[in-house]
Amino acid sequence: MPDKALVLGGGGPVGGARLTGMLAGLTEAGVALDAADLLIGTSAGAVFGARLRCGTPAAELYERQLSGADAVRLPVTARYLSAALGSRDPGRSVARLGRTALRARTGPESDVFDTVGRLLGEARDWPERELRVTAVDARTGEVEAFGARSGVTLLEAVAASCAVPVVWPPVTVAGRRWMDGGSRSTANLPLARGSRRVLAVVPIPRAVGPHPSASEEAARLTEDGARVVLLCPDEDARRAMGRDMADTARGPAAARAGYEQALRAVAEVADAWGH
Repeated sequence: MPDKALVLGGGGPVGGARLTGMLAGLTEAGVALDAADLLIGTSAGAVFGARLRCGTPAAELYERQLSGADAVRLPVTARYLSAALGSRDPGRSVARLGRTALRARTGPESDVFDTVGRLLGEARDWPERELRVTAVDARTGEVEAFGARSGVTLLEAVAASCAVPVVWPPVTVAGRRWMDGGSRSTANLPLARGSRRVLAVVPIPRAVGPHPSASEEAARLTEDGARVVLLCPDEDARRAMGRDMADTARGPAAARAGYEQALRAVAEVADAWGH
């Protein structure tokens, strides 16, 4: 069983910027993120988790956010919110969202692959250290964790994890249609079950709809015996991020806020995770 699991949640362009700031701040302060036996990435967390696992320094990911080099305009429509909030039952909510995503008039799947491919840069092959990339089956609502032995490419897995419903089409991978891994959980913390220590950097604490929050998922891991540190945005970070997670103009400020929050959280992280 893995000793340490690093969980990186989704959050759109702005949440992703905050995520890179936190990774850079923690790394600069001496937290050995590369000591994770397992990295679980969802949506934006899948992009930056893959790049981190493939050797891109956290400081470089952060600098690219400050410069706007990785900015992606990704508007979340009212139709997405309506579909996700259409039921109080988690299963029915994600099923409704999947049906809406499959019917939506969006661009071609190649748009998803092109954009995600640009964000991944040179990260094309599965890394040697274990990486799991989450996606949700648009027809069944089931969560899948792709890995090196899944029979899909890293680009396919990350594109599936980033296919925001209604904004982008569900992408076809391994004969199934997949939508954003954060459709029912922004971090998919239950996938870290069995790890003794879990560090979760989660830009958005709860998915849209009647789904468990990251704090609720973390509490269950704690009950199972894991030592969990959950880093959701603090007040300063929330102010910097704003309400629109697709507002790329807020990316640099969100990244800086994440970096500063990481420095404030170092003692807590180091105590649980170690250096």
